Amino acid sequence: TGQRAAQTFAVVGIGASAGGLEALHDLLRAARRQDPAAYVVIQHLSPDHKSMMANLLARHTPMPVVTVEDGMTLEPDRVHLIPPASMMSIANNELRLSPKNPRGLTLPIDLFFTAMAKECGKYAIGVILSGTGSDGTRGAVAINDAGGFLLAQEPESAKFDGMPRSVIATGLVDAILPPEELGPRILDHISQVQRINIRGGRAAAGLDKDNAL
Repeated sequence: TGQRAAQTFAVVGIGASAGGLEALHDLLRAARRQDPAAYVVIQHLSPDHKSMMANLLARHTPMPVVTVEDGMTLEPDRVHLIPPASMMSIANNELRLSPKNPRGLTLPIDLFFTAMAKECGKYAIGVILSGTGSDGTRGAVAINDAGGFLLAQEPESAKFDGMPRSVIATGLVDAILPPEELGPRILDHISQVQRINIRGGRAAAGLDKDNAL
């Protein structure tokens, strides 16, 4: 049955690679537990980050931080962290893991963003933080096609600006901000999506412009 009709909370997919940890801290500091959103962190991790990563992130957010296990249900008010050496997708509100191919190019952010776009539609929020290369750019196009929302870290504030610049070059990004401003912007968007739902069909057309709220 239609998964999308059942979707009631936003899903914030955050792609990060080299130099992304501090930006991730700044973004998560703004998150509040009462906001109906699930956070999913897809970071390029080396295997030695196994036990440290969840603990590091937990210091910066009131939400519980969990390392994903295969088949785990995606839940709001929680930070879901991809384990090392894994690829992750989502279907029927379950996070699915598969081993990363040690040979060949793997793009875990693209894979997750594309699956999130299909599963969550307009509830999908994609964020690209510091990193080298272009992982996340193809997935960002899928999120845009599905009516989701896209943010990128301002390249000048990123330790490695390859990933942000690559996604910004698509022309599809809704907001380009330093990390400390990304969290509040996400919350603002989530509350807007919730309002559209509460108001029903007459969608987003004039919501920001001349509709009296």
